[in-house]
Amino acid sequence: MQVEIKIDKSLTEPKIIIETNEITEDISEIVKKLSEERTDIITGFKQEQAQILEQAEIYCIYSANKKVYALTDKGEFTLRFRMYELEDRLDKNSFVRISNSEIINLKKVKGFDLSFTGTICVKMKNGRVTYVSRRYVSKIKQVLGI
Repeated sequence: MQVEIKIDKSLTEPKIIIETNEITEDISEIVKKLSEERTDIITGFKQEQAQILEQAEIYCIYSANKKVYALTDKGEFTLRFRMYELEDRLDKNSFVRISNSEIINLKKVKGFDLSFTGTICVKMKNGRVTYVSRRYVSKIKQVLGI
């Protein structure tokens, strides 16, 4: 795929033109992403105070006891989102779902232990250890190129 940027000082707002011989799934996905007007801001709550969480600071997001939490170097924050809403908000190049109750930041992973039968052990840079559920093992292997 070729990408070209032209600077035109007479334009008042950006204009995107896609030239292609056919509409493929990739083209449709690009159009969808460009057309969306959504925010990627994630607000966490800790001791009744709201704080905007930078995605790069988040190690993982998990659900427990009917609540959703984000784990960062600054501690654990309660989120007011559902897991599927967070999947849509999070950067798809950094975050991946490893179970029904957990999403991890691949940039905060120290390593993967594949020696376990039927699952994968994930060691995070902060020392936390978690596991990929069997249902998500093939997805993780595809993401990692294994």
